Amino acid sequence: MAYYKRPNKNNYLDKNIHARKADIQPLKDTIQELLKAYRIQGKVTQAQIIGSWEKIMGKGISLKTKELYFQDRKLFVALTSASLKHELIMSKTRVIQLINEEIGQDFIQEIVFL
Repeated sequence: MAYYKRPNKNNYLDKNIHARKADIQPLKDTIQELLKAYRIQGKVTQAQIIGSWEKIMGKGISLKTKELYFQDRKLFVALTSASLKHELIMSKTRVIQLINEEIGQDFIQEIVFL
């Protein structure tokens, strides 16, 4: 009587894992490449800035912010307080620096307070 001997699954998996190791790359790099390929990296960065606005600027400024929008790497911030607007205009370069540090790249080149 002949018995069928099944192949060793572990040996088969080990060979495939080692064969595909050269193709393995970190998930972060894969996502970055995908965003570049679909040309949506800028939109994702804009959404990240809007989502982090309260963390970057603080709750007080966030509450007095009416609207945030972008145009050609320029951030427009509509505020409800004239005195806050004047104060932020005076520290414009620091605000740009804080935003760019938060997202990890030099994305914002100019900021306009309205």
